[in-house]
Amino acid sequence: MEGLQHFLEFTGFANVTIWHIIMIAVGLFFIYLAIVKEYEPLLLVPIGFGVILGNIPFVENVGLMLGIYEEGSVLNYLYYGVVKGIYPPLIFLGIGAMTDFSTLLSNPKLMLLGAAAQVGIFLTFITAIALGFPTAKAAAIGIIGGADGPTAIFLSSKLAPDLIGPIAIAAYSYMALVPVIQPPIIKLLTSPAERKIKMKPPRAVSKIEKIAFPIVGLLLTTFIAPGALPLLGMLFFGNLLKESGVTRRLAETASRPLIDIVTILHGLTVGASTQANVFLTSDSILIFVLGAVSFMIATAGGVIFAKVMNLFLKGDDKLNPMIGAAGVSAVPDSARVVQHLGVKEDSSNYLLMHAMAPNVSGVIGSAIAAGILMGFLLKVF
Repeated sequence: MEGLQHFLEFTGFANVTIWHIIMIAVGLFFIYLAIVKEYEPLLLVPIGFGVILGNIPFVENVGLMLGIYEEGSVLNYLYYGVVKGIYPPLIFLGIGAMTDFSTLLSNPKLMLLGAAAQVGIFLTFITAIALGFPTAKAAAIGIIGGADGPTAIFLSSKLAPDLIGPIAIAAYSYMALVPVIQPPIIKLLTSPAERKIKMKPPRAVSKIEKIAFPIVGLLLTTFIAPGALPLLGMLFFGNLLKESGVTRRLAETASRPLIDIVTILHGLTVGASTQANVFLTSDSILIFVLGAVSFMIATAGGVIFAKVMNLFLKGDDKLNPMIGAAGVSAVPDSARVVQHLGVKEDSSNYLLMHAMAPNVSGVIGSAIAAGILMGFLLKVF
């Protein structure tokens, strides 16, 4: 009987709290969004399952080493790649090997839209400081506006390791909810006539340009923000593997098996880090609110800047301002949202290729923003 009582004390039923149930419900909701709504399933299924995994109730510190925060546990070892910023550069390697920068190279001025969308990062950074967050933590919160989960985790691991869980979940949540959040903002800031603007087809880009871009891009961006070297170095290296034409096997490995394996480990451990007793705090709730504000400002910033650019452009050089919303780095979902809205207004208006230019430049822009914040704050502190 004593052994039975001991066993019962260790079960999840004996240790469950309302907070565990709330977090398990959140995990189930993420899985629902991934499977039923098809919102970023490759991210939300591992994260949602990880949230459930991380909130199975158990007795801590009794030598079983089950939780992600217990040193020596299997989950703790896997989580090491998040805490030390190992997984994000590997994901960027895969993204680089999958990305075609042709549309950006054919119309380089669209890179400005990717830069304009980063305004959400810096405005939220200032707001978080005003709300009482330490400067380093405010920077990590602000980067959520870039809608780039790996960049958010990388910066958090350097500046605010204790906030990795809520920042990562917020960043990935808003990435998944791009089709819900962005359309109302785009429609609010544009007129029907603007949404019907047709852009001229992008020019053909030569192979030399494609090969030169990752090398030139690496030198320009990392000289500006050396702190972003682990992210941008891997991004441009992956792209060179793709465009060189002589390393096809390496490019295929980076863009398929490698990024798939890292995404599984990354998503599962990030989800598991939402352990109820660590994750559910007033700061976490505030981070979610600030993240939403940051993402909305970033979307609005891209659209408004596209409208400003149109004041100086004439004829078929004018931009459809909706593509400015793709300046956030939620690739390719933001570009797909723009394409969907464009076709809805005019069935013959295809904006996907045009929207991909600010979309991929947003990936670069958010990494540069992270590097700038890191360089500034590490110098200050």
